[in-house]
Amino acid sequence: MNYELIYTFAITTAALAITPGPDIIYVLMQSVINGKKDGIATAFGLVSGCLIHTSLLAFGVSALIKENHLILIGIKVFGALYLFYLAFNVFKSASEIALNVATVPKKSAFALFKQGFIMNVLNPKVTIFFLAFFPGFLFSEEMSPVLQFYILGFIFILISFCVFVLIAILSGMVSKYLRANKKIGFILKWMQIIVFIGIGVYLLFSNN
Repeated sequence: MNYELIYTFAITTAALAITPGPDIIYVLMQSVINGKKDGIATAFGLVSGCLIHTSLLAFGVSALIKENHLILIGIKVFGALYLFYLAFNVFKSASEIALNVATVPKKSAFALFKQGFIMNVLNPKVTIFFLAFFPGFLFSEEMSPVLQFYILGFIFILISFCVFVLIAILSGMVSKYLRANKKIGFILKWMQIIVFIGIGVYLLFSNN
């Protein structure tokens, strides 16, 4: 078992989790409008949806790998190219982080959980991202690929949830800081670009 791969996956997941993607902005806005508890409910809904994507990945890709190990190489190359594409999209996007509180409706905690879950499950980009990201971090030749994908999925869910909860708890401070420091958007934008490119390069040159 390659523990270094697991540590690398965890660190990379944490770096991705703190970058200002749609999910983290959504949790932040719900926390500012509805309160910290509802922000946490939103976060729980979002990460719960990741279980569906993990299952699709675990059983689908594992079956393909069993048929032909070369398919894994093809998946990793696809993953690298997709991550480079994401980096390019971030590069083209604006550096400002828009926090439009007026457009966020108030909802119950259960409604926010359900909406977060549905948003995540029905987002095909999450499935594609999991397909691009996870296969390069399979960490054992003896363990079943299905089990490895689930372990990586739970690590991803746990770290993402911890970051989202922290954002929800500190929502007031975070929103004020983002509004007061316009340059932070530029820094986080380039952090996201570097992380995407770094993972892509790793996938292309890793031997696992």
